[in-house]
Amino acid sequence: MAARTARGGKAVCGAAVGILMLEARFPRIPGDVGNALTWPFPVHYKVVPGASPDRVVRRRAEGLLDAFAEGAQELIAMGADGITTNCGFLALFQRELAAAAGIPVATSALMQAPLIERLLPPGRRVGILTISKATLTPAHLEAAGVVPDAPVVGTDGGREFSRVILDDELEMDVAACEQDILDAGAELVRRHPEVGAILLECTNMCPHARTLRDQTGLPVFDMVSFVTWFQSGLLPRRW
Repeated sequence: MAARTARGGKAVCGAAVGILMLEARFPRIPGDVGNALTWPFPVHYKVVPGASPDRVVRRRAEGLLDAFAEGAQELIAMGADGITTNCGFLALFQRELAAAAGIPVATSALMQAPLIERLLPPGRRVGILTISKATLTPAHLEAAGVVPDAPVVGTDGGREFSRVILDDELEMDVAACEQDILDAGAELVRRHPEVGAILLECTNMCPHARTLRDQTGLPVFDMVSFVTWFQSGLLPRRW
């Protein structure tokens, strides 16, 4: 038998993706990026102290860049080969986190928008659903490579989803949350009939992607699809 040499250097082996988490207590159901049962592969998690949903989404993650950079370094020390996050609004930190980490970083599901749009037939566009249209600024879109006139609709006007997540509440009416997302999706395609695919900015929307696809008949992309693709490059399948 040929000799084999194993190589170390990581505290934990076999998990290529490290996920920077907001500090929150709201329910994370299967399908949510923050629920470990979502993933068909192992991941690392690091909660960033002080990174509340309100501070990150409503207040542009002010004062938190250093904490996220330190969290990325902790994930790398644990064994991560790539870093991602559980909030699309952290696109604002894409350039800085990639520089600080020194390894591939995918901060936001919004980064998929340019590729998705290239998949579509002429005249069709990708539409974005966000948890907070009121605070999703042109700076967020630019940082993720999204064109400034992209069709965007938020769940801000719903009765459950945005409130529970952003106010970090302990209980969630899952059916009501899903209805908020479906209503926002219906509004998106009604207001923008040119939409040929939907992109979910918010990682907490991922559990409802299939239902939204069934309602609209359109492809739906989210952070789970993005991280799954990301992981497949960090640790390709052995054939």
